[in-house]
Amino acid sequence: MIVEVAAAVLLAAVAIWLVLGPLMWPDTGRARAWEPPDPEETARGVALSALREIEFDRETGKLSDADYAELKSEYTVQAVAALRQEAGAATGAPAASAAPVPTPPGDSDIEAMIAARARAIAGGVAPACRTCGPRPESDAVYCSSCGRRLDAAPHCTRCSAPLAPGSNFCEACGAKVAA
Repeated sequence: MIVEVAAAVLLAAVAIWLVLGPLMWPDTGRARAWEPPDPEETARGVALSALREIEFDRETGKLSDADYAELKSEYTVQAVAALRQEAGAATGAPAASAAPVPTPPGDSDIEAMIAARARAIAGGVAPACRTCGPRPESDAVYCSSCGRRLDAAPHCTRCSAPLAPGSNFCEACGAKVAA
């Protein structure tokens, strides 16, 4: 009987310690090993979030074209620097420098898309969706109504890879092409 009472008291003490321990001694200073860092808190996440935000502000008319261009170049440089730093950390190579290195125009796919849109706008060619028609966004890559790509060439609806004329299946992912 005494052994049972002692076991019950010991069990109650352990239960109280497990319940009240985190309240009495919070674990605020350390990150848990099983919790990855929040993507929005990394340098890459901050720059990419800012790029998304200025895109949205421009589309809604809150940001002028001049301000958009200035902010986009600034945050693109930060995002590229963060991506390069992460790539260096992933491969184990030390980062070349902590200061962001600007990329020359035309060096990335984004710059190429912007240049192509600028040429299309200058030539008077407005982007048009195959299902929704002409779009009010002069530099849009995707339709703001249905989300389809605005290129003249057909693209796969699953992986967005360009499709060969007359193809029945996507060469990249094998998805059936809609007629």
